[in-house]
Amino acid sequence: MIIVTGGAGFIGSNLVHALNERSTSDILVVDDLADGRKFANIATAGIRDYEHYERFLAAVEAGDAGERIEAIFHQGACSDTTEWDGRYMMDVNYRYSRELFEYAVARGIPFFYASSASVYGAGQAFAEDPANEAPINLYGYSKTLFDRYVRRRLPAVRSPVAGFRYFNVYGPRESHKGRMASVAMHFHKQIADTGVCRLFSGTDGYGDGEQRRDFVYVDDVVAVNLWFLDHAGRNGVYNVGSGRSQSFNDVARAVIAHHGRGEIEYIPFPDDLVGRYQSFTEADLARLRAAGCDVEFRPVEEGVARYLAWLDG
Repeated sequence: MIIVTGGAGFIGSNLVHALNERSTSDILVVDDLADGRKFANIATAGIRDYEHYERFLAAVEAGDAGERIEAIFHQGACSDTTEWDGRYMMDVNYRYSRELFEYAVARGIPFFYASSASVYGAGQAFAEDPANEAPINLYGYSKTLFDRYVRRRLPAVRSPVAGFRYFNVYGPRESHKGRMASVAMHFHKQIADTGVCRLFSGTDGYGDGEQRRDFVYVDDVVAVNLWFLDHAGRNGVYNVGSGRSQSFNDVARAVIAHHGRGEIEYIPFPDDLVGRYQSFTEADLARLRAAGCDVEFRPVEEGVARYLAWLDG
C-alpha cells in the first residue's frame, strides 16, 4: 500500500492519478474533505481507501497506520501563506509531519514530503543551504522548521527520505484552492470573464508585471516524486522547480495566446504585501541533478498551454 496525505488536494491528487497510470491503485488517500469540492480531484481515481487526516494521525501516534506500507508521500499541509494562526499552522504543518516522519523511519518506510520555496523568503539565493533560509510568513517558517528537523535526523536514518521544495506549481486539479490557486488559473478565469488579466504594477525594482517566479508544471513535480520512489537512497532536501524564472507577463501572454484574445491591466501593488512578497524566485537545481534526477521541466509557454487545454476538456 502507498499512502498519499493531501491525496485529494492539488499535488496529491495528481500523484494519485500518476500512480494509477502505473497500474497502482492500492493507495490510502488521507485528507480533510470539510471542503467537499475536493472530492472531484479523486472521483475517477482508483484508490484502496480514504481516511480523515486527524484519524490517520491518531493511528500514527498509536503506532498502527497500516500494514505492508510501500511508501508515504506526505503532501498534506495548510498551504495558505496568509494564515497567521500559529497553533493551527504548526500543528498541521510541523507536528503532523514530524510524527509521520518518525513513524516511517522507525519502520524503514520510504518517506517523501512537500516542502516549499517559501523557505527562501525575499532572498536572492535559492540553493538548499540553511544560510539561504529566511521565511517571511508563518507558512514558510513551518516548512523551514520541518526541513531543519529532517536534516538533523538524516545521519541516523537508513530508509529513503526526501523533501521537495516546490516552487510555484500550477496545473490540473487546483480549482478548489480559490485565492491560493496559481496565477495561470486566475488569469484564465479573468480572460474568460472580462477579457483582461490583472497584474501587479512594478515593485522591488521590477517593472509592471515583470516580477519573476519559477513556475513549474504539476506533472513535472509528480515526476520528481516518482523518480525518487524508483531511485532509493538519494536522501535530503531538494528544490523542485523549472530552474528558470519567468515573469507574470509571460504567464499572462501564454493565457492570452490560448484564448486568442485579451489584454493586460496593471493594478497597484497591495500595501499589505510590501515586505511579504517574493518578487523573484529561481530554483537552483544543482543538487537535484547531482542526485541523478533527470526530469525535464516545461517552460511556462508549454505548461500553460497544456494546462488550459486540460481545463477546456
